[in-house]
Amino acid sequence: MRSANTVQIESHAAATLRYIRASMDGAAAVAVPGSAGIAMGIVGLLAMALSLAPSLRDHWLAIWLVAAAVATGVGLPLITQPSSLRGLTLSGAPVRKFALCLLPALFAGMVLTGVHWSYGNLHAIPGTWLLLYGCALISASVATIRTVAVMGALLVALGLIALLLPAELQVFMLGAGFGALHILFGILIGRHRHDSQS
Repeated sequence: MRSANTVQIESHAAATLRYIRASMDGAAAVAVPGSAGIAMGIVGLLAMALSLAPSLRDHWLAIWLVAAAVATGVGLPLITQPSSLRGLTLSGAPVRKFALCLLPALFAGMVLTGVHWSYGNLHAIPGTWLLLYGCALISASVATIRTVAVMGALLVALGLIALLLPAELQVFMLGAGFGALHILFGILIGRHRHDSQS
């Protein structure tokens, strides 16, 4: 017959293990690979090049919307792969925290895109995208690394500048933010990860 003391110790040990497991899950960070940033940046630069073609200039919004879908399709598997290799599932605390930090600002960007488009306020769309994507990255850096927050801050700055620039320069701002910054920070993140592993 087991004593009450033994049962108490076992339940205390089980509670302690649950606490440790929850703490470790909450403390883990989502590993954002540099390759995701580079791949998404290449898509951004291609979208800028297409948008600058004389025959396609009037279709810049459609080009960038398709580019956003392609970049998501390319980047998302690259972002989730390292997490799954480290045993973090898509429903785990770090990935859930990353998504909850990232998605509200992206949703706001989608809503404001529709509002700007319906009112014919197309020149405000690039600045809005850059600004809100930057805010999303700053928030998501809580679950990743500080470098993501720096990139987010630079995107916010580009977004604010884009809102003040004439319409003919907006595509260059999109290329600088979604193209060049993604590639630059993809290289920096990849180098940081390589240095930390060696």
